[in-house]
Amino acid sequence: MKNFALIGAAGYVAPRHMQAIKATGNQLVAALDPSDSVGIIDSHFPEADFFTEFERFDRHIDKLRRANDDRRVDYVSICSPNYLHDSHMRFALRSGAEAICEKPLVLNPWNIDGLLEIEKDSGRKVNTILQLRLHPSIVDLRATVQAGRRDTKHDVDLTYITSRGHWYLQSWKGDLKKSGGIATNIGVHFFDMLHFVFGGLQQNVVHLSTDTKAAGYLEYEHARVRWFLSVDVEDVPPAVRGKGQRTYRSITLDGEEIEFSGGFADLHTRSYEEILAGRGFGLEENRIAIETVSTIRTAQPNRLQGDVHPYLKKYAAEAA
Repeated sequence: MKNFALIGAAGYVAPRHMQAIKATGNQLVAALDPSDSVGIIDSHFPEADFFTEFERFDRHIDKLRRANDDRRVDYVSICSPNYLHDSHMRFALRSGAEAICEKPLVLNPWNIDGLLEIEKDSGRKVNTILQLRLHPSIVDLRATVQAGRRDTKHDVDLTYITSRGHWYLQSWKGDLKKSGGIATNIGVHFFDMLHFVFGGLQQNVVHLSTDTKAAGYLEYEHARVRWFLSVDVEDVPPAVRGKGQRTYRSITLDGEEIEFSGGFADLHTRSYEEILAGRGFGLEENRIAIETVSTIRTAQPNRLQGDVHPYLKKYAAEAA
């Protein structure tokens, strides 16, 4: 049984990590969050120590390490705001533990280089949650693409709308310097999936980039991808919104819908199983996706040129 600490215990995704730690037969010994709204811990690990101040959490983890306590931390799971991931991974490695970090791993590709050096110095590893690489439908799609002709380029449309209320732009997620923007915050795992399935990235064009939505064109070895991301409920198709749904996810391949609406429930547990078996995704597996979102963040959008997503054509028509 391994001992875990968790940073960001009050965050949206933290319960999935707690569930994964428990489902894999391990224990959470300490957790940290500036917010004390963490009653969810009682559902999984009521005996875990909890801290609202990083300095006291740091001292506690260090004390367990120095005393070689049987509760000494083996892994630190990181669910903190995006801009803190780099610092918290460094803390984990320097504390003699391995890191398990939520997406996005970091905001900028050069942060990966610094982490590689700390991995080498510490002898510990950074693992990341790239759960779509484990989704059965995505695994099957990748196998199909790899079995096809090497000169084939598929036409892909990716649409992901996950509505958020007014709170979103008032939180750290609405701060570009803290979240990395919409493409980084809600899209990075899709961009990783596209690279995983369709190979090396060859072109990255941004057509739209605002606080609540972004769109563009990506070309990979085996795909031409038009993508659209949004947190605006008005972008959810009327027929879907009429059913009371506030989220819409669609990926088409050569005009055919790829069905992957199910199969998400246990992907964090599957990720933990792979990490504990020594097969976790590390720093370099993240590089292409982080480079992709970093380019999107700094690009000058041009919504009128190139192969644009159908949703963007709609906005252009309305603007005209």
